[in-house]
Amino acid sequence: MIQRGRVFSFSFVLIFLLAVVLAGCGGNNNAASNANATEAPAANAGTATEAPAATTEPAAKKPTVAFVYIGPPGDGGYTYQHDQGRLYMEKELGIKADFVENVPESADAERMITELAQSHDIVFTTSFGYMDYTLNVAKKFPNVKFLHASGYKTSENMGTYFGKNYEASYLTGIAAGKMTKNNQLGYVGAFPISEVIYNLNAYTLGAQSVNPDVKVSVVWTNTWYDPTTERQAAISLLDKGADVLLAYQDSPATLQAAAERGAFAGGNDSDMSKYAPDNYLTNPVWNWGPYYVKAVQSVMDGTWKSEQYSGDMIDGMIELAPFGNKVPDDVKKLVEDAKAKIISGDLDVFTGPISDIAGNVKVQEGQKLTLEEVLAMNWLVKGVEGTIPQ
Repeated sequence: MIQRGRVFSFSFVLIFLLAVVLAGCGGNNNAASNANATEAPAANAGTATEAPAATTEPAAKKPTVAFVYIGPPGDGGYTYQHDQGRLYMEKELGIKADFVENVPESADAERMITELAQSHDIVFTTSFGYMDYTLNVAKKFPNVKFLHASGYKTSENMGTYFGKNYEASYLTGIAAGKMTKNNQLGYVGAFPISEVIYNLNAYTLGAQSVNPDVKVSVVWTNTWYDPTTERQAAISLLDKGADVLLAYQDSPATLQAAAERGAFAGGNDSDMSKYAPDNYLTNPVWNWGPYYVKAVQSVMDGTWKSEQYSGDMIDGMIELAPFGNKVPDDVKKLVEDAKAKIISGDLDVFTGPISDIAGNVKVQEGQKLTLEEVLAMNWLVKGVEGTIPQ
């Protein structure tokens, strides 16, 4: 019992001493905590006073970007050029953009644009028929920026972009007017909308500027990208006697059909010379990359605003493809001289006098069509053989 009592007493002492020690340690810990607590503001203050010297401008947030394509990037024409522009933008800004191809100009487009708007800051819709669908979606997503190619409708968060590709169509017409042997040219048009009509008219005016006797027959395909239909249209023009063709289409089918008959032809949108280099003329080319960089950068900078952007040969959005192997030097010079005048402002494609196919004067001598009038064009110039389907 006593032994046990001694043991208990010793244990009690040990416990008491341990408690004292622990209390002392606890006091020290509290002191340390208090010291840290009183020192922390000083440390924070030091950080705060040093921060301005070390502060750098925060990097602009990179937006998420998506593109809606009417055709495949491998079409060799319109969509291919948009895709090249996307790749250029990615390289310049370090942004990886998404894209959806072969989206029809129907309710499917609105569904796809809506889906993209749910996860992207910027959506580019690249075909005319997407206009109303893009506008519908823009109203539902006010914080997303929408940019529509070739249209004319805008909203606070939706702008448009396109270019004066008719300048290059005019130059192509000069080459065609000099290359034809029977004064009969052909034009494979996609849809009878203003965009195609003013390019057809510019092509005709360019040809007439060097060959007043030239006539231009037009066939409408009612498709942007259908190589089989485009080929059939080209063959019908060749059968009528056209010996130089131009196509406002997204594939090289017209050029390939012409080459089989030994005729010359130009395509559209991109350099198509590789498909038939000895029968290639030239054609308008889109250079979308710099615009895509400018548009996305403005969103990053917070300076973006809705606008109707129209590029041209001066700012480089519109270019002329290299000439084919068998285009003579004198023809090249005529085209290059006219190109220089367009860039300098000395030549405006739609300067009067210009009459329509019925002989009505549409542009008086010395007058020029405004861009708005060009974009709304719904008449054909004298010299075009064909009609605008209603």
